[in-house]
Amino acid sequence: MEVDSETTPSQSLISCNKSMTMKEQQKIKDTELGAWMLKKAPKVLDVVGHMLPDRGMLGIVKNLLHNEPKVDNAEADAKVDAEIAFQEQVTKRWEADMASDVKLAKLIRPVTLICLLGMFMVTMVFDSLDNLPFNVKDSYVSLLEILMLTSFGAYFAGRTIEKSRK
Repeated sequence: MEVDSETTPSQSLISCNKSMTMKEQQKIKDTELGAWMLKKAPKVLDVVGHMLPDRGMLGIVKNLLHNEPKVDNAEADAKVDAEIAFQEQVTKRWEADMASDVKLAKLIRPVTLICLLGMFMVTMVFDSLDNLPFNVKDSYVSLLEILMLTSFGAYFAGRTIEKSRK
């Protein structure tokens, strides 16, 4: 990742963290599988593109792709299996973090959520005070929104899915 002279180290870290976290929670249409489906089976992509690629949904995608006459079943199976393998790697990474003896590995996600929520609350309070000349730029609002949606979605939805599988 290249950093220009106007980018601060914290902006670079936020950008890098945002891209890694968003990769974990992409919708099917935003994955490599989605790009392939756009070319080979756009009708199926229209139906399932907005879903998160968990194992159950990818099984449904595989069945829908098998019903498409223009799609090679072996190629469809390979693409869906690759996406399933990617999702399993994310889960294994989270499990490894939780099994680690390193405190930071176990606490990084909850601490990130607490920091984002704290930043949101502080920003909201200062922005609502009329006596203070404090205005939040729209770019920071959208950045905070993306980070919070991604982080909270990954943490709570991901943990709910993991617990329901056990």
